[in-house]
Amino acid sequence: MHKIKEIIVVADPMCSWCWGFDPVIESLLEELEDRVKISLLLGGLRSKGDQAWDDAFKKHLADHWKSVEAKTAQPFNTELLKRSDFDYDTEPACRAVVTVREIDENKQFSYFKALQKAFYLNAEDITLEQTLARIAEEEGIDKESFLRRFGSQTIKDKTEADRYKARSMGANVFPSLVLIDQEGHLCVIKGYKPYEELKRLIA
Repeated sequence: MHKIKEIIVVADPMCSWCWGFDPVIESLLEELEDRVKISLLLGGLRSKGDQAWDDAFKKHLADHWKSVEAKTAQPFNTELLKRSDFDYDTEPACRAVVTVREIDENKQFSYFKALQKAFYLNAEDITLEQTLARIAEEEGIDKESFLRRFGSQTIKDKTEADRYKARSMGANVFPSLVLIDQEGHLCVIKGYKPYEELKRLIA
């Protein structure tokens, strides 16, 4: 590719590999943000009622989280898996990030990370509107402004547009990086990669 002018991070706050990828994103932002535009696109991992919250699914998650932790060294709190009922719907969390991005795009990554920490470290239910609004407020976003936009059809449509845009670019694995060069050519790097490996691919 020619010189990269933009990197789009395609992710979901409730995707475990995206949580494992968090230190890599931090390194990307530290090293490249001053010379390459880096933005966030919300992929949409699971929809409402998509998956029964039964013992088999909880065991699948527990095993999967152990694998991600072993590969990435990111810690996981499994208290959430003790709940008798939970709808693993990632749309509200994705929509919350889109809401924050619309209010202040400079806070999109910090809010995304705050949601990940709430879910994977503190076992909080980030499908709940009030939880999402509280975390937004902690990130310096006006709570009432957040709630007003979060519930709007405009933001719902933009969240859906993110999902379709990610898939149209071939970024159907989370996390993915979409690299765009000066000529507008796209290159998609799919799945978790350690930072040193990623640096070689981006160079």
